[in-house]
Amino acid sequence: MKDTTAETAPIRHAQFGRFSRSMRLQTLVRLRWLAVAGQTITVLVVALVLRFELPLAETGFLILALALVNLGLSLKFPPTHRLQPAAALSLLAFDLLQMSGLLFITGGLANPFAPLLCVPVIISFASLPLRHSLCLLAFSIACTTSLTLSSYPVPWHADQIPIIYPIMQLGIWCAIVSMMMFAAFYAYRVSMEATLLADALAATELVLEREKHLSQLDGLAAAAAHELGTPLATISVVAKEMERELGGDERFREDVALLRSQSERCRDILRRLTSLSADNEAHMRRLPLSSMIEEVTAPHRQFGIDILLVEKGEKAAEPVGSRNAAILYGLGNLVENAVDFARTQVRLTVEHDADRVAITVEDDGDGFAPDVLSHIGEPYISTRSRENENAGGLGLGLFIAKTLLERSGASLSFDNGQAGARVRVVWPRALMELRD
Repeated sequence: MKDTTAETAPIRHAQFGRFSRSMRLQTLVRLRWLAVAGQTITVLVVALVLRFELPLAETGFLILALALVNLGLSLKFPPTHRLQPAAALSLLAFDLLQMSGLLFITGGLANPFAPLLCVPVIISFASLPLRHSLCLLAFSIACTTSLTLSSYPVPWHADQIPIIYPIMQLGIWCAIVSMMMFAAFYAYRVSMEATLLADALAATELVLEREKHLSQLDGLAAAAAHELGTPLATISVVAKEMERELGGDERFREDVALLRSQSERCRDILRRLTSLSADNEAHMRRLPLSSMIEEVTAPHRQFGIDILLVEKGEKAAEPVGSRNAAILYGLGNLVENAVDFARTQVRLTVEHDADRVAITVEDDGDGFAPDVLSHIGEPYISTRSRENENAGGLGLGLFIAKTLLERSGASLSFDNGQAGARVRVVWPRALMELRD
């Protein structure tokens, strides 16, 4: 169904912008210290334990350069500093270049640690925008290619220098590049889905908080009525005295009468506000299923679309539950979306028996597009046919509605009926009945 997210979209853009995929400096600094420690230990083991010949001065210089840059970053910026994408890309490119330098002077692609070139790329695709990550991927492929030109032998026994033939180097290059691309794609997809899910869940919490505030307005109104009662009673008494003293004076008679009538009107308004709070404590929290359906559908009956209600089950046996903002919002979103895409009619079928309560929302529109039917309910997925000019939703509102309804204990199914789209929501009856 079309997803109307007019209320949630501004919140989402205000709260979850491009910084939702920014990298914290402390994370990168810790990873680099781990790299410094790993490189140092590897060089020392190869040189002192295995006693293989390798250029210690050059390797020491490259490791020291990485350590000094990392130390400078730690001293200049606070741990909570978040890197802009370009800055993070530069640091990852430096890491890639430093590691390539180490591999170049220790055998190139023949070095068994050559696959570590994939690490900066994976970090980039997991935490940076796609265009920056693609730039680093291209740079990493170039660095991997340059390792094929290394003339340095891999550290080994002096009398047993291993020979890596060109065809073997080509195979290693293909293996590293293919692993790099596969791991990068996987990291990007997982990170993107996690980011979208986190943003959408945050928007869900904001919607719930908004509904909670709305439900508390009656309490605020009662408090205001209580506070205004005493001064308004004083005004009413003074108005009566003024009417008794000045009622015969034509200059003030109409003004005094108006003052008294308006004070009486204010008292009536405050009386209704006070009763609202009392009603809320009693019957306002009790919501029969039929009343809930009417409350959900009433705001959408003025758009020229016929909303047909079909009730299956005895009226006297309908469940009576408590007012639940999550259920009201979730069902309201489904009905609103159905009205937006219906041609002439939306059909609500309400069923209840001793075990379950089911609500089916159907419209006579174009239905769900086949290519997105299996992804319905994911955030930022348009859920109607692309040919429909109204199908511009991001899927966030439907995701929120689905999440809220599932939190209430419902299970949802989406498909296309005979005429258009169909959404079925089913609860265990015990969850829809108000417990004494």
